[in-house]
Amino acid sequence: MKTLNISAVSYLNTYPFVYGIQQSGYLQDYHLYLEVPSMCAERLKSGEADIALVPAGALPDFRDYTVVSDYCLGAVKEVITVLLLSDKPLDKIRKIYLDFDSRTSARLVQVLANSFWRIKPEFERLKPGQAEDLKHKEAIVAIGDKTFGMREHYKYSYDLAGEWIRFSGLPFVFAVWVALKPMPEELLIQFNKALKFGVQNIDGVLDYYSSRLPRNADCRQYLTENISYTLDKVKKEGLNLFLSYL
Repeated sequence: MKTLNISAVSYLNTYPFVYGIQQSGYLQDYHLYLEVPSMCAERLKSGEADIALVPAGALPDFRDYTVVSDYCLGAVKEVITVLLLSDKPLDKIRKIYLDFDSRTSARLVQVLANSFWRIKPEFERLKPGQAEDLKHKEAIVAIGDKTFGMREHYKYSYDLAGEWIRFSGLPFVFAVWVALKPMPEELLIQFNKALKFGVQNIDGVLDYYSSRLPRNADCRQYLTENISYTLDKVKKEGLNLFLSYL
């Protein structure tokens, strides 16, 4: 096979995967793109990536796809980096701004609004980079590393993974590793070994990326407790339930 093109998320939650891909030695001939979640799906769709960490909310855009890994970006408790931030309580929110970086969180908040919170706000998608602009203070969905410094500026904070778990009783899966064409079995075995290496070596991850870690976050706790990486049976149930709402 030619060079394996991989598209992954550039956030802290994906550092273990990136570390495994780059440092485990299991993969040799590859090119790694690092970008916001919404761009991972586009990279796969365009054919630029052979394997991508695709947001769950983008999966319905693909007619045929294969989940190629037993690892994911998931949560079995509050995830702390996918938030609805607001200066008003839920029943007073009239408009919610949506972070450009993620379609999954945009779709998740709409499912929760309609089926759990029973509110009917207007939704507006922001442009790239606008989520940190604090003028959007009525209510905003924000994701990723930037949220570590945003929560303190809002009166109310709703963790979307935690809200989903309260609503459904199931974990939430934010992204899975996907391919659109058949991949050699041996290559997928090596790919999964690389991911496993990263997930099982969080100390190495934190040391390797020490200069890039958010300074206002407990990164060890986040990677070991808030993010759950194994795509097990219960997470698949949660993913399938979410997709059924889309």
